[in-house]
Amino acid sequence: MSAPSPTSGDLAWVLTPLLELPGVQHAVVATGDGLVEGASPGLDRASGERVAAMTATLHAAARAFTTAFTNAEAPQLAQTVVESDLGFAVVVPAGRNTTLALFAEPGAKLGDIAYQMQVQVTALTRAMHAPTRQSDTAARP
Repeated sequence: MSAPSPTSGDLAWVLTPLLELPGVQHAVVATGDGLVEGASPGLDRASGERVAAMTATLHAAARAFTTAFTNAEAPQLAQTVVESDLGFAVVVPAGRNTTLALFAEPGAKLGDIAYQMQVQVTALTRAMHAPTRQSDTAARP
């Protein structure tokens, strides 16, 4: 059985392959300042907004935590993972001012999830940097 398609936000298409992975329950594309750009259908609006806001906070805290250990001014995070008895929250940077976050159940294969997240980040980065297409009518003299 395949996961339902994401329904919220312009960038929700990037979530579909992640939601099809075994054990992945929810996913969100968020701005660096904590706004929802896309969310899985299982999250209501309020939950999606809370996740997006916490994603920004978690990522900022992870950077500060790394700086505290290393004295590096601006560490570049590859991913932030929080493990609990309920599962894993994984956050990855997805281009400039964007993050991709998901929640997976305890038995989920994190290696597969991390790989697919990077595939989706690459697709998202390409889509965000693609030149705007002009319609056929705009190109005609």
